[in-house]
Amino acid sequence: MGSALAGFGFCFALIVAIGAQNAFVLRQGLRREHVLPVVVTCVVADAALVAAGIAGLGAVLTSAPGALTAVRWGGAAFLIGYAVLAARRAFRPSALTPLDLPPATLRATLLACLAMTFLNPHVYLDTVLLMGTVAHDDPSPWAFGAGATTASALWFTGLGLGARKLAPVLSRPLAWRFVDGSIAAVMTAIGVSLAVG
Repeated sequence: MGSALAGFGFCFALIVAIGAQNAFVLRQGLRREHVLPVVVTCVVADAALVAAGIAGLGAVLTSAPGALTAVRWGGAAFLIGYAVLAARRAFRPSALTPLDLPPATLRATLLACLAMTFLNPHVYLDTVLLMGTVAHDDPSPWAFGAGATTASALWFTGLGLGARKLAPVLSRPLAWRFVDGSIAAVMTAIGVSLAVG
């Protein structure tokens, strides 16, 4: 039980920080579009990455610096590209109100969600490397992983479904301009930090 609580707390501390995955889930929640599949995809992806870290993938990745470099540059390019799209939405008033935007297909949404997850090197650093290392130091690493996965499930469910409560506030174009502008700023900052780091 103690290991599960430790994993829960550790994961929650990492996951609450605003990042690419969180921003994507929040936007989908605000649009009320494919929210449950997006939440399930994020939770399953996190669980798989945490399990991979506990199983020892982190040690393998750290011994292959070329692979880490490729992931870092690919992730930086993807995040900056996504930031450009968000900035374009923020500067085009006709695309600010959710009802005015054409609905995305479930397939396109899930592909974007998977890209946001697996093309973001921060996800690997947090789940596979950092969480995997901490779990190995715990007496029950798999219980630690179960607690981390529970935290991930609660967070993404709350973020995706809780965003609906903000919908009345965010029904104004100015609010959506702020949301998309913030997403663009966060994505650019993460992408640049990856590129220069």
